[in-house]
Amino acid sequence: MVIVMKPGAPEAAVKEVSRHLEGLGYILHTSRGVGRTLIGAVGLPEIDKAAVADSLRGHDWVEDVVLISKPYKFVSREYQARDTVVDVDGLPIGGPGVVVMAGPCTVESEEQVEAVAALVARAGATVLRGGAYKPSTSPYSFHGMGEPALRILRGAADRHGLKVVTEVMDVRRVEEVARFADILQIGTRNMQNYDLLQEVGQSGKPVLLKRGMSAKYEEWLLAAEYIATKGNPRILLCERGIRTFETATRNTLDLNAVPTVKGLSHLPMVVDPSHGTGRRELVAPMALAAVAAGADALIVEVHPDPDHAVKDGQQSQTPAQFSEMMVKVARVCEAIGRSLLRPASA
Repeated sequence: MVIVMKPGAPEAAVKEVSRHLEGLGYILHTSRGVGRTLIGAVGLPEIDKAAVADSLRGHDWVEDVVLISKPYKFVSREYQARDTVVDVDGLPIGGPGVVVMAGPCTVESEEQVEAVAALVARAGATVLRGGAYKPSTSPYSFHGMGEPALRILRGAADRHGLKVVTEVMDVRRVEEVARFADILQIGTRNMQNYDLLQEVGQSGKPVLLKRGMSAKYEEWLLAAEYIATKGNPRILLCERGIRTFETATRNTLDLNAVPTVKGLSHLPMVVDPSHGTGRRELVAPMALAAVAAGADALIVEVHPDPDHAVKDGQQSQTPAQFSEMMVKVARVCEAIGRSLLRPASA
């Protein structure tokens, strides 16, 4: 349930209500806005909540108590009606501007990342993506360069005015990756790695949570709830395609997810058309469709020589394809009353 405090409620009243709820066994998450304070409370069986809500409504400083029916609480629209804007060190994701994250699937060398960072920044991307630690189905595949790759990403991003998003795969690596990255990515295979979700929740860093390849919307939002219950509301939901019976594309990019999940949750929506299709010639049309559907950000793979990439070259755009796509993305943004956010140095 969500307890809505009256405008101007003193801190003593907020603490009083909070102590009462904690004494009953609830887990709390408090959101202090300009006009009102909201207290999110989860943890007790539904049968007990009506009685608790009735008693709270009698408090002098409680304006209303809203019972939330969804199994996910803090990330639901019922908890927060307004859209969340995730601040990534000055870069807003989820507001009127659309953000593009771009870069190689895997860090291969400093020269490769520098070339891509310069390209994507000129074209209008604001976040550099790249894999330092890479999950692979085969244990014999390339699994990334590790910390040296993190240093390469950070250096290139700083030189070109970009933020960094990269995947963290292990609870033991969260602190290390967080030292270099502005956004911690949770990949599709780890969407239900609950220990890892809680660890990134405790980090306080913005988290890009990719949908599991076979996950329903509810399961995806429950995964986000694990992060939110640790006090971290800075969550970006990323649709990256699901596994279906179709074999013409690597995955089936579910653009239904954009308006549907935005109706269920206040969190920003990101779309990954590279993994969603697995074919570089399909990335641009699906990226444009995603923005038209309401996506707040895109994350795409770009490589200076994709035909010789270590991983996922078939779904990585060439520099020319990316630059051409970005011109069209800006036009779609304008057509729907939004704008493409660009690096400050652009």
